Amino acid sequence: MTPAARISAAIGILDQLLDGAPAERALLRWSRASRFAGSGDRAAVRDLVFDALRQRKSLAALGGGLSGRGLMIGLCRRDGADPAQVFTGEGYAPAPLTPEERHPLPPPADDLPDWLRPQWRASLGADSAAVAGMMALRAPVWLRHNPQRGSLPEAVAMLEGDGIVVARDGRLATALQVTAGERKISGSRAYQDGLVELQDLSPQLACAALPTAAGMRVLDFCAGGGGKALALAARSPELRIEAHDVDPARMGDLPARARRARAQIEPVRRPSGRYGLVIADVPCSGSGTWRRSPDAKWRLTPEGLEQLRMTQAAILDQVADLVAADGHLAYMTCSLLEAENQAQIARFLGRNQDFQQLTGSLWTPIDASDGFFLALLRRGRQ
Repeated sequence: MTPAARISAAIGILDQLLDGAPAERALLRWSRASRFAGSGDRAAVRDLVFDALRQRKSLAALGGGLSGRGLMIGLCRRDGADPAQVFTGEGYAPAPLTPEERHPLPPPADDLPDWLRPQWRASLGADSAAVAGMMALRAPVWLRHNPQRGSLPEAVAMLEGDGIVVARDGRLATALQVTAGERKISGSRAYQDGLVELQDLSPQLACAALPTAAGMRVLDFCAGGGGKALALAARSPELRIEAHDVDPARMGDLPARARRARAQIEPVRRPSGRYGLVIADVPCSGSGTWRRSPDAKWRLTPEGLEQLRMTQAAILDQVADLVAADGHLAYMTCSLLEAENQAQIARFLGRNQDFQQLTGSLWTPIDASDGFFLALLRRGRQ
């Protein structure tokens, strides 16, 4: 595909997203219908779509309107290209620019939904503008080294042998930032042999902050793909780890991932008894991960956010009874919003006098990678 043809494809996909289609579904539908597109074409079109979504408001202003076409015109101008040289109507190129499209509007101050801006500023304070700006950029890729499968030098060497370059992070020995070759990870020997796993830096830091002890019974209550459970198993193989999700299908990949990592994790449908550590990585707005899922930023509504807050509160109340005396509850979100984070914990503590908060941590793209929140609570003796 020519660059202009890729832009034409991105325009069609973006129009579907603006009509409410999820990004991954629309991209998959296009890929299946476009057998002529090679892997490089598919990756390039995906990058165009996600770049446009990260800066939807500003690109729409630069491109003369909120449409797939407007976003791609704006992307050309953002990158210093003359859209008239791309929008020619020749071959598979988009139609030429209209007179209106030749005169862009001034871009807005940020790429946030208008209704969310007050909460964003109240939650992040002096960092709100900087974090909003970073959310318009592509997120870095991080790996977590698994010491149960091999040494760190061995993992780094295997990655480099497969064309993947990584940089270590001084805060956490297991954290490796991919600086080149990220699309080769799933096929690399280090990944397939379980020496590394994809996991962002922020949840790695959160998992490293959790208390563990030999023989402790641990429950990953909203396990999903099991990333937190796998991280704890790699750190402390003597833990007795159970994984639960209200939708067991979300854990479909966990058994294979656990075998690859040589981790002992037991899926459970109905957790029972008491646990020394319960992890509740609850459903949330995902505002800390909008660099990776930029369409979610524009799908979130005030009503949707309130429903998420109600779900979070219900999960906290549900897991409270599973925490042993002197046990710990780790509440996690990939959100940057105060309403889902410390305010949620404050309300929980008001309802549950036998818990106390030990720590509260918020990571942002400024000091880590994705936005991520951890509140560590302890239950007193009963």
